[in-house]
Amino acid sequence: MAYISAEDITQAKQMDLLTYLQSYEPQELVRMSGNTYCTREHDSLKISNGKWHWFSREIGGKTALDYLIKVRDYTFLQAVETLLGRAATNPPVFITLKPEPERTLLMPELSENTDRVERYLKSRGIHPVIVDYCLENKLLFESKDYHNALFIGYDSSGKARYSSVRGTIGAYKGELSGSDKRYSFSIPGKSDTVHVFESAIDLLSFATLELLEGRDWHGDGLLSLAGVYKTKRRDVVPIALEQYLNDHPGIKTLRLHLDNDEVGLGAVAGIVSGLDRRYQVYDEPPKCGKDVNDQLKIKVGIKNKEDYSR
Repeated sequence: MAYISAEDITQAKQMDLLTYLQSYEPQELVRMSGNTYCTREHDSLKISNGKWHWFSREIGGKTALDYLIKVRDYTFLQAVETLLGRAATNPPVFITLKPEPERTLLMPELSENTDRVERYLKSRGIHPVIVDYCLENKLLFESKDYHNALFIGYDSSGKARYSSVRGTIGAYKGELSGSDKRYSFSIPGKSDTVHVFESAIDLLSFATLELLEGRDWHGDGLLSLAGVYKTKRRDVVPIALEQYLNDHPGIKTLRLHLDNDEVGLGAVAGIVSGLDRRYQVYDEPPKCGKDVNDQLKIKVGIKNKEDYSR
């Protein structure tokens, strides 16, 4: 095909990537959740809502034509010929996906005061200034039934979409029904840097450490990942971090403060592999103890350093 007509180009541009893969390379598709997919070859290439984005390379598009050129390194002519040739021998099956329904966060009845939550956070070493900030900005609540601590995450429109739950007595951890991990607990900053933690308690512990050192504890953004998990896949970026970076395009630097254990180290490796081409990424684990809260408790004398070396 030495000449490509305008009609041929228009036809080639009509096919979206999901339709192309479903019709011609179904073995490449891996469903992640709902209507979101990645490819088997590139698991940081996400396909959702009629668009695709390859996060580890910071490129994306809508059409299969874009994909063949940007990801497969086809020339424009080769890409058009491929799409028209396959469509001629095996017409694509265009599938209209229903948008994934938005989850509704189910908040429990709240306590009239937050005394138990405040005492609990004090026992973890969290400074009252940090606690007051969270209460005043509706980031922290206390449930009426079990007096659990509720750490709330919001989307970019200010709607509550997530809540981690920590028992003020015992070791209970969980999430409220309807929680969407993409919008995990965070505290906004004013710079182009975000500090990343496994849990809300670690986030608040870091903020306390910064406050105790006389630094602006919320000059940078602070983000909890709502937990991480061990995986053998490369380039795995937690969905909470992926969403945060989408919502905050001015971020240039990531500072990772994940746990000093196998899972935390694995999560750091996935984030670095997936994002170091787009951001400055620094691995800054706790200086002592398993996590940032351990570091804080040692700092303020709640625990001894020797307790974490046994």
